Amino acid sequence: MDEDISRGPDPARPVALGPLPHGAGLLIVKRGPNRGAQFLLDGPVITVGRHVDSDIFLDDVTVSRRHAEFRRDGDRFRLADVGSLNGTYRNGESVDTAVLSDGDEIRVGKFRLTYLTSNPRH
Repeated sequence: MDEDISRGPDPARPVALGPLPHGAGLLIVKRGPNRGAQFLLDGPVITVGRHVDSDIFLDDVTVSRRHAEFRRDGDRFRLADVGSLNGTYRNGESVDTAVLSDGDEIRVGKFRLTYLTSNPRH
């Protein structure tokens, strides 16, 4: 067996996913303390931050208590920065708000997340 199971799965290796619920999205942490964690986006608004009440809790000082939101916009999701100190990035560019597409990389503090969707044409 070539894979060192103590380190977990290789983050560069594609993840085999079952079908997502229609209209849902998925975030996979590619870099950061929660590497490998997956978060289902299936509500109208999903909050991201260091506050314990956040839907997606990212516990690191580089993440603001209330950092960003994922908002359902028809059959896709929109990423919105909600006044974070360090900014929110999509594919390396700082954004206030942006419509997400399948495979987009999102940076929140030191976390890098990949966005996947059940509707890959978006």
